[in-house]
Amino acid sequence: MSIITVGVDLAKNVFAVHGVDDNGKAALVKPKVSREQMLPLIAQLPPCLIGMEACSGAHHWARLFRQYGHTVRLMAPEFVTPYRMSGKRGRNDAADAAAICEAVGRPAMPLARKVPASNISCLSTNVRPCPFVLPSPAGDRPRDELAKVM
Repeated sequence: MSIITVGVDLAKNVFAVHGVDDNGKAALVKPKVSREQMLPLIAQLPPCLIGMEACSGAHHWARLFRQYGHTVRLMAPEFVTPYRMSGKRGRNDAADAAAICEAVGRPAMPLARKVPASNISCLSTNVRPCPFVLPSPAGDRPRDELAKVM
């Protein structure tokens, strides 16, 4: 039995990894994987489907995992939420990794777009508030316009 799908819950220092085999049984359950252990762990796996929630660090890890022949899919966190267990058992990193593993295998799951490494630095410089947006005056409200007509 080889691992075919892996879900990774990313964090700052300790990650959670959950992998299932072709029968859907949990074959790789590692609730605490340090940053230093993450890449060697994924490198020793056969090429498989890896799912992660899209965040700032997910694109970096996705590029590293693709170098080892893995297929990486990034999903928005709101699409993973329905697959989490409810109650106290569903509020930890290991349960999040299992939910990501379940969600990434769904055929209709919307995926986040890939961001090349060359675009990462320019994305942070383009985000600025627009100084030309002003609040609308009180006379532009629909209720005020209706009162003028009556």
